Amino acid sequence: MTARGDAAFAKVIHEADMATPDGAPLAWMLRRLGMVRQERINGPDLMWRYCAEAAHRDESLFLFGGRQETLDALQRVLLQNFPSLRIAGAYSPPYRPLSQEEDDAIVTLINASGAGTVWVGLGCPKQELWMAAHQGRIHAAMIGVGAAFDYHAGTIRRAPMWMQRGGLEWFHRLCSEPRRLWKRYFVTNSLFIVYAGRQLLGLLPAASIAPTPAPASAAVDLEHKVREWKFALGNMLWVVHFSRIRRH
Repeated sequence: MTARGDAAFAKVIHEADMATPDGAPLAWMLRRLGMVRQERINGPDLMWRYCAEAAHRDESLFLFGGRQETLDALQRVLLQNFPSLRIAGAYSPPYRPLSQEEDDAIVTLINASGAGTVWVGLGCPKQELWMAAHQGRIHAAMIGVGAAFDYHAGTIRRAPMWMQRGGLEWFHRLCSEPRRLWKRYFVTNSLFIVYAGRQLLGLLPAASIAPTPAPASAAVDLEHKVREWKFALGNMLWVVHFSRIRRH
């Protein structure tokens, strides 16, 4: 939704080597648009699974973003769960624009660490813009994972699994930080529902990504589709209900 209203950010997303559906509704929409095997690929789960693989392959990684206390806690948690994981370095950038000298020093620090991947936890859209600006300068794969640092460090509690599977993780975050996130989620989610509905009705052009053809023998799982639509409707009802509570 940010890319829809920001051409510069849209360019960043389209030119990324890979963009994955972090939210469950995005995965639902992609499956309906022809990418029948698309699963949700969110930052926290991706990071956790990759750390397990990196520990097994003896690959080092670099952590960039978040507060220093979050990074300290995150490193403790990762090493407790993956003792052989090699953390090449961690850096908490200041909450202000960096000078060219500071930025050059960070690039040198990351490259000198020898990390194979750089995990960027600056939040959207800041992390995507940062990775695009440093493409070609940093000699490692850069992966933006949003709030994954806080989740794994334990500074923010993640939604229970039933909410994650039901596409309600956004609502859990909203309840955790309502003053900071209410406008972002209400505006973004409402617009997403409107545009998704229009696209499904054929009122918007189809996605430019080539769809993955369904296997010839695949049968339509009507019950699964109905269950997903119920979850989507449940999300809408939660938005309406929560907005009424705030007004009263």
